[in-house]
Amino acid sequence: MSEQAIAEDVRTRILQQPDVILEDIDVMRALIAANDRTMGGNIVDLRGVAMERLEARLQRLEETHRSVIAAAYENLAGMAQVHRAVTAILEPLTFEDFLSCLGTDVAGILRVGRVRLVLESQETPGEELSTVGDVLAVRQPGFVADYTAGTQSPRQVTLRRADGNASLVFGEHADWIRSEACIALDFGDGRLPGMLAFASDDPMQFQATQGTDLLSFLGSAFERAMRRWLG
Repeated sequence: MSEQAIAEDVRTRILQQPDVILEDIDVMRALIAANDRTMGGNIVDLRGVAMERLEARLQRLEETHRSVIAAAYENLAGMAQVHRAVTAILEPLTFEDFLSCLGTDVAGILRVGRVRLVLESQETPGEELSTVGDVLAVRQPGFVADYTAGTQSPRQVTLRRADGNASLVFGEHADWIRSEACIALDFGDGRLPGMLAFASDDPMQFQATQGTDLLSFLGSAFERAMRRWLG
């Protein structure tokens, strides 16, 4: 009597809320398996096959949904980082503080190992490559185009694995760099170009397949901030 009462109770609850059973994938799979056993191995249940296919399609849709949500959160996080970096760039009142901000605040916000601002100058004699402090580097005219040459993308932003040439931008002790982001800078008519470079010890942080819209925005804001100092 006790087992029959429990069975009746379960039956009543199922009849009252059948959606609970339909929405439980494990329970539905168990019911289908029990139905197949009662039908025997020589009978093909087309409904069962269709349900298996629908279940597989649902799983793929759920995985895609999770991937889209994860990408959206990652994009929002990246956007917040770049906005904070732009705000930090606009705050300094002197050029020295501006360079210091790049090497400390901006590097920390963007989570990179080093930031280097490259300015081309006619006043750099011969093959000499000069560096001012930990952030600013002065190079020969044409250096930026040569450094980013050979990349598949002619866009303003270059993302790639670092090679031996990284020392030309980040200094002789650059063997720890595994990937880099290079933003070509246009300071206006009559001025030589420049480049804002970020170095990372993570080979996956900057890849050619990644989007560059946020870094392009950062570069545009940086150009406008630099024109204030160059002017």
